[in-house]
Amino acid sequence: MSAPAFSAIDHAHMAYALRLAERGLFTTQPNPRVGCVIAHGADVVGTGWHQRAGEPHAEVFALREAGTRAHGATAYVTLEPCAHHGRTPPCADALIAAGVARVVIAAEDPFPQVDGRGIGKLRAAGITVESGLMREAARELNIGFFSRIERGRPFVRVKLAMSLDGRTALANGESKWITDEAARADVQRWRARSSAILSGSGTVLADDPRLTVRLPSGEAFPPPLRVVLDRQLRTPAGSHVLDGTTPSLLLHAATVTPDHRFERVEHAVVPEQGEALDLAAVLALLAGRGCNEVHVEAGPTLCGALFTAGLVDELLLYVAPVLLGDRARPLLQLPTLTDMAERWQLRPVEQGQVGNDWRLRLRPL
Repeated sequence: MSAPAFSAIDHAHMAYALRLAERGLFTTQPNPRVGCVIAHGADVVGTGWHQRAGEPHAEVFALREAGTRAHGATAYVTLEPCAHHGRTPPCADALIAAGVARVVIAAEDPFPQVDGRGIGKLRAAGITVESGLMREAARELNIGFFSRIERGRPFVRVKLAMSLDGRTALANGESKWITDEAARADVQRWRARSSAILSGSGTVLADDPRLTVRLPSGEAFPPPLRVVLDRQLRTPAGSHVLDGTTPSLLLHAATVTPDHRFERVEHAVVPEQGEALDLAAVLALLAGRGCNEVHVEAGPTLCGALFTAGLVDELLLYVAPVLLGDRARPLLQLPTLTDMAERWQLRPVEQGQVGNDWRLRLRPL
């Protein structure tokens, strides 16, 4: 069967729905970010987006705004409407009850309780359903959700900052600050959209990071889970990650037992692989907790181990126009290569300037 032919009006309404969905960038997890536009031709009669998990979905807000004008209209939804009772009633039922004539969907929902059931229910009610309009943009907006449902692990984004000569810190470990304030503020927004911020005990010992989000706008959103891989439970008492201000999770080996230092934070055992925690098991555990996007801020050892294991989905790299010299610390700790054919190849997704620095987003080929 040939793909549906979408009009310029269809494209305009779906683009609007995607912009609406993006308003939930920091607030919907573990749910996907979804937008909805209800229209008669070019005339928009209702709009909505999913704002927070447990609250009404995008379709409900759009139908409320449209009222009786939804009858006979087309609903543009960035993700297949749900067909099951979760914390909210099925959106497919709401669209049917409102009498919409057509539903255009950007991306199908792979969640097992939906996965075609929403489309099936709408069609069974006599509604015309077409899908695939701006599918890639819709999947990109929810790249972590699709990763968790389809691959069983979160989308892993590794953030690093380096000098022009590829160094992340001086030989003595000093790294504050390679980049300027604008780049550091930009990082906060990438942290905010993540379900978890992951680091290693080496970084905690060296820098005592807070691993929290500090947005100047004061936007309200669920704080990301702070996750520390601490195989031998070396995190000192008084560390910021133990302060209880936002949720923390320390992952350690079965051979060590948490003591009084960890009374205010959650901790869990993860299998070991050699002399380190099993990184695939770490990600499976986080997926089980509903984590969609994991933002990694760690040193060259952990970041290098994630790359070596093939578990990095995106590198968020800030490059400062400074030089630190060949004795400064390298970007990543990777195995020695003996053939150029073995090199790690990345493709640029986005590049631009942030203040005086450059931001690159790259994904493994």
